Amino acid sequence: MNLRGIVAVSGRPGLFKLVGQNKAGYVLESLDAQKAKIIANVSNTKLASLEDITVYGQEDDLKLVDVLANIAATAGEVPDSKADVNTLKAFFEEVAPNHDEGKVYTSDMKKIVSWYHLLKDLPLFTEEAPGTEEHDSMKADDKNAAKIKAATKPANAKAPSKANQPAKKASMTSKKGV
Repeated sequence: MNLRGIVAVSGRPGLFKLVGQNKAGYVLESLDAQKAKIIANVSNTKLASLEDITVYGQEDDLKLVDVLANIAATAGEVPDSKADVNTLKAFFEEVAPNHDEGKVYTSDMKKIVSWYHLLKDLPLFTEEAPGTEEHDSMKADDKNAAKIKAATKPANAKAPSKANQPAKKASMTSKKGV
């Protein structure tokens, strides 16, 4: 699931795609059917990337990406965000079993379910996120190859010292007439 560039804006409902940046702030496009573009002022608007959002857990915090993946993997039907409170709590217990019931409010559950309904039809919801295990293993192999290359220096190679460096040229400017 690739949620890079998808943000939630404080004070505005729904989700937005980060399109660009200008002097006034960030240019955002809504993910709903209207595709409205707004400019979020940097000084007074808070943006939260969906990749960085976590849900309070009993032991460790749960990443929102993992919770959304669990919702997508559920065999049953996903309830609407306007469903009964008990239905939402039972569903959220199924998709995020280790969430902290004291800190995760019903409004948070409604917001996550509504975000899922917005994202499920987008193509980025099913594509692989950049920087996943496959990419990480390639990077690790590249780092190992770089370490091997660095280790194969000859044993007698030394860093250049002042004695080994060529002398600097003296400037030959004429001072006649001064």
